[in-house]
Amino acid sequence: MPLADSDGTSLYYERHGSGPAILFVHGSGGHHAAWWQQVAALRDEFTVVTLDLRGFGQSDSTMAEFDGQDFPGDVVAVLDQEDLTDVMLVGQSIGSVAALRAGLLRPERVSCVVLGHSLGGISHPELKELAAADRAEAVRLPVIDRLLTRTFQRERPDLTFLFQQMGTFNAARMQDLRNLDTDGPSLEEIEASGVRVAFLAGEKDAVLSVETVTRAHELLAGSHLEIVPGAPHSMYWETPQAYNEAVARLRRTLTAQKEAA
Repeated sequence: MPLADSDGTSLYYERHGSGPAILFVHGSGGHHAAWWQQVAALRDEFTVVTLDLRGFGQSDSTMAEFDGQDFPGDVVAVLDQEDLTDVMLVGQSIGSVAALRAGLLRPERVSCVVLGHSLGGISHPELKELAAADRAEAVRLPVIDRLLTRTFQRERPDLTFLFQQMGTFNAARMQDLRNLDTDGPSLEEIEASGVRVAFLAGEKDAVLSVETVTRAHELLAGSHLEIVPGAPHSMYWETPQAYNEAVARLRRTLTAQKEAA
């Protein structure tokens, strides 16, 4: 069982396939196994790495409390353990915040970061205001309706049930991650790092609107924007083919940009 050490905390991770590296960082209800549809689809072309942040899945969950500020270091520990370079980090929701900060901590290992359904905790007054307005609308919905469309819930009750069960393997909860989204990097810090950023958004995301993500893209010079039609907040689960195609396209595109630079 592969393990990495993050300042004394044991982290579980997996590595599959070969080729340019993609490391997935799960959100508040996930863990390494949440990416089952991505690993199977992408490992023939890419090295696919998944991990459990502390308090999630099979990683150490024995601490009395969890601090979201430790999560970027967990990602870095896996990068260092596997001696990965030219990696594309792909975050899901609040996992994108950990991914972006990890990328800024290890720009020599990370070439690009994909912020899935997230602004990555970027510190900017306009973006904070827009994201807060989106959250105010989202909290009016039942949690499951924020994450999956009602059509999918009706047509695929089996996968909806499995989706809801994923979080039962975790000790950490959403409130343990919230403080991660504080004192985030500025647009200038991201631009100066040399790490490329792509925003990956779903057209039907009920948590973060396409308009807000588009504005973030406009403000962050050199960023890339990918909007998937008809996709919800958890598109990696509900619309895996479109999600996988977008991730693969970003990996190829951003790598090509680096080689041409």
